[in-house]
Amino acid sequence: MVRGKVKLAFIVNDAARKAAYKKRKKSLFKKVVELSTLCGIEACAILYGPYEPHPEIWPSPEGVQSVLSKFMELHEFQKCKKMMNQETFLAQRVLKAEEKLMKQRKDNREQEMTLLMTQCLSEGRVVQDNMSTMDMSYLAWLIDHNLKDVARRLEACDINDQNQIMAIQNQVQLEMAATVPPPPLAPSRSEEMAIMGHGHVMMMDSMVAGNLQGTVPFGEVNSGVWPHLLP
Repeated sequence: MVRGKVKLAFIVNDAARKAAYKKRKKSLFKKVVELSTLCGIEACAILYGPYEPHPEIWPSPEGVQSVLSKFMELHEFQKCKKMMNQETFLAQRVLKAEEKLMKQRKDNREQEMTLLMTQCLSEGRVVQDNMSTMDMSYLAWLIDHNLKDVARRLEACDINDQNQIMAIQNQVQLEMAATVPPPPLAPSRSEEMAIMGHGHVMMMDSMVAGNLQGTVPFGEVNSGVWPHLLP
């Protein structure tokens, strides 16, 4: 079951007020113990109540005296840095409310001028005849601001399109380079010698075949070189 929100007001009934006092006092001391234990800090609590003749303290009189002595040794600015009275608290609340009101007025005016700009662009003319000079100036500034924003967005889109085109071209070039076969490797020295020897053998075979048909392939033939081929 969801716990209901407690109404922060003085409890008129004596019995209910006394029960709430005991319950809240126990919870307060428990929170101080948890804060000191979990965070490792020095803390104390002094509680004056209408139902006890003496104030209740935590953790002990010596501990309270130690914490108060360290607090009193601080500089006056450090002791009062986060303190405030009712007047200071209300002044801060009023200042925050005024800032929030100014921001809300600015947002409302911008939305109103944006709607008016949209109507003027759709109608092709100024739809309000009783506009002040300040409203006209703000409307002109808003239009100029939106035009600059559109130009920046178009420029960003053009840059993105160019980057995409360059990326596609690079990818196509890489794919084309991958499909082209690599150039043949140059033969080694041993392979060159083998190819030359094979060529000489084929030349000798062609010379022999030509002499068998009665022709001399090249050069002068004498009895000392080709004795078996002479007539």
